[in-house]
This record gives sequence, C-alpha cells and structure tokens, in this order.
Amino acid sequence: MPFPSPQSQNPQQRIEELKAAAREALEDVIACANKAGWGTREVHVALVEAAHSLENANSANPDTAGDPPSGDAVREQIGHGEQFD
Repeated sequence: MPFPSPQSQNPQQRIEELKAAAREALEDVIACANKAGWGTREVHVALVEAAHSLENANSANPDTAGDPPSGDAVREQIGHGEQFD
C-alpha cells in the first residue's frame, strides 16, 4: 500500500497526516494477518516489537534519506567506493 504524500508543510499537521496513513496501513496488515490465522493480539505484539527493533536499528544507524541534500552528492561519493547509477 503506497503512503500518500504530505499535504501540509506544518510539522504538527504532517505528523497527524502520517499517523492517519500509518494507522490505515496497520489496520490492513492486521486484517491480512487475521485472514492468515494470526490473532489480533499476536499481531499487535509482533508489530510493537518490530517497531522497537526498527527504532533501535535507526538509532544505531540513522536513515538520512528524508533529509535535505547537502553539497554535491556525486562528487562526495567519488573516491569512496560508491557511485550513483
């Protein structure tokens, strides 16, 4: 399920939009898991634990994909064993 793009530039409104989209996505995941035979409580526990795991992984290695670009990314990559396609 694709997430909708943010409609607001206001940080608080963006969070509210994202929470609504995330809730809808989670409701879909729970419904699919229920159809496959998993109990709702089991799914809730698994989702919370998965979210904590992702949070811990992100704390150790933050994802900067959503951050604004800084500098010339291609020039910064050359010579570091990486290059964009």
